[in-house]
Amino acid sequence: MTDAPVTVSESAARRIAEIVSADAGKKALRVSVEGGGCSGFSYKFDVVDAQEEDDLVISKDGATVLIDSLSLVYMTGSEIDFVDNLLGQSFQIKNPNAVASCGCGTSFSI
Repeated sequence: MTDAPVTVSESAARRIAEIVSADAGKKALRVSVEGGGCSGFSYKFDVVDAQEEDDLVISKDGATVLIDSLSLVYMTGSEIDFVDNLLGQSFQIKNPNAVASCGCGTSFSI
């Protein structure tokens, strides 16, 4: 059991490390929550070169994930996962705070 407010699965850490290492000068994957999407909020993923002062920094297996303090309010208790199956490859956020989500899994409501 971990006390981290957000966790990263092993498969997500591996994929994040691959993505970041392929993009010269970039150091981390930023995950944020924005208003919008078919369910009210949506997740945004960006490869970035630096962290901000209010970021939560999650390091695992050579991967770094950054989450700003406002997005963390909506993501506490979540797990960031990477799924590779017959439907395709994607990052998925398993968010226990979401009461509904859209079929594509990129937007949610609380």
